[in-house]
Amino acid sequence: MKMHGLGNDFVVFDRRMQGGLPDVALVRAIADRHTGVGFDQLAVILEGGAGADAELVFFNSDGSLSNACGNATRCIARHLMEETGRSDLVLRTGHGDLAARDAGGGLTAVNMGAPQLEWQDIPLAEEVDTLDLPIEGGPTATGMGNPHCTFFVEDADTVVLEQFGPRYEHHPLYPERTNVQVASVIGPDHLRMRVWERGVGITLASGSSSCATAVAAARRGLTGRKVRIDLDGGRLEIDWREDGVWMTGPTRHVFTGEFTPEFLDAL
Repeated sequence: MKMHGLGNDFVVFDRRMQGGLPDVALVRAIADRHTGVGFDQLAVILEGGAGADAELVFFNSDGSLSNACGNATRCIARHLMEETGRSDLVLRTGHGDLAARDAGGGLTAVNMGAPQLEWQDIPLAEEVDTLDLPIEGGPTATGMGNPHCTFFVEDADTVVLEQFGPRYEHHPLYPERTNVQVASVIGPDHLRMRVWERGVGITLASGSSSCATAVAAARRGLTGRKVRIDLDGGRLEIDWREDGVWMTGPTRHVFTGEFTPEFLDAL
């Protein structure tokens, strides 16, 4: 299936009956927007087991694994809700078991869990103040099952993200690389954010990055704990509650298809 949340796009394999994961070569081939399908992340749905309705495994477009992908989780949650007729689910991920619910009006909400705020949990390479990293621009580090580095700037739209993003994705302070966000406060509890995702590049939206940015803004006193975030692909609502960081937004199932033998044989 091809799905997207605010233009953050995914290929989704439903492997609940068969099990198993695609190899890296297949992931990279599908990721190619010219000779494959194209995606920001690939997600695999597996049987959930005790306490979970399904298990999700995420790959970046370079074939690397990611523990979390918020928009893909919301897209798949919506698909499974429509399949089952239910309005709430629990999805197992590398970031833990995540609750999802129908938020009404065609919107889907997922609890992305508690953020990691300690340096060793994000993880960072050494003990530093995660609120104000010893990096030019004083960004904030946050873990949402994957590492994030958030820069607060006067105008996010003026940052040349093609150059800025890779410079910090591979910063030595982040041993597992990092997602990079640039964000601006544009009103009370209202942020503008752009994102460079590790292993992917610029994306139109990112759920985990939105959660990390909202947490960082609240920690720095720039906003409250419930914010609107405007991304290149649209708007997400983020609410950092006692039980975790809830993310709400639209989803879209674009098509369901199959790969031809010619495509698979060429790998």
